[in-house]
Amino acid sequence: MSFLKAEWKNLILINYKVDPEILRPYIPKGTELDLWEGSCYLSLVGFLFVNTRLKGIKIPFHANFEEVNLRFYVKRKSANEWKRGVVFIKEIVPKPAITFVANTVYKENYETMPMNHIWEVIDGNKTVEYQWKKDNNWNSIKVVTEDLESPILEGTKESFIAEHYWGYAKINNKHTNEYEVKHPKWSQYKVKEQSIDVDFEKTYGREFTFLKELSPSSIFLAVGSEISVENKKNLHF
Repeated sequence: MSFLKAEWKNLILINYKVDPEILRPYIPKGTELDLWEGSCYLSLVGFLFVNTRLKGIKIPFHANFEEVNLRFYVKRKSANEWKRGVVFIKEIVPKPAITFVANTVYKENYETMPMNHIWEVIDGNKTVEYQWKKDNNWNSIKVVTEDLESPILEGTKESFIAEHYWGYAKINNKHTNEYEVKHPKWSQYKVKEQSIDVDFEKTYGREFTFLKELSPSSIFLAVGSEISVENKKNLHF
């Protein structure tokens, strides 16, 4: 049985080209940075969990909730093939129980904060916004897109960002958690306008303050799909 099943909906993916040295302390043992055309990427991602079930059970008041995470991309060689995955710097959710389970079971770095979201379609324009409150200040990421889906084409930066199907969490210098995230390929909405109002230092730490002045390399809104999280392993090196 899958550990978790849910739908991920309306994923804002804001992608920054960064110096790989910034991420080296966060790389889990047994993995290496996954690059696109020789460049290293860090993504700020906001989306909504819908119809969430833990081991098949829907937990009251924990089925639908926002998440915003800061993540980067790694790969691990296994049985002569590369597993392409993500590592999370931090994942923000509004539910303390979600934080407890994720940090305890998966050794992730979740933090609970007040959150809101806005979804609306007006005159053919789709607006999606995610908000979170840190130290009494609201942060937000927002996009306005065409209300028309298009495919994410193979070989594009968007395909590289969206198609990582494994998660890795650094436990210590000898142990890494690995788990699989299954979902079909996603389509996207093309972004026409965007707004990023984030205190990166307060939310993610001083080492990520530079993102405030860095322009994203790309931004897109993925439609999302049903997902399942399974096949968790503790890797020893």
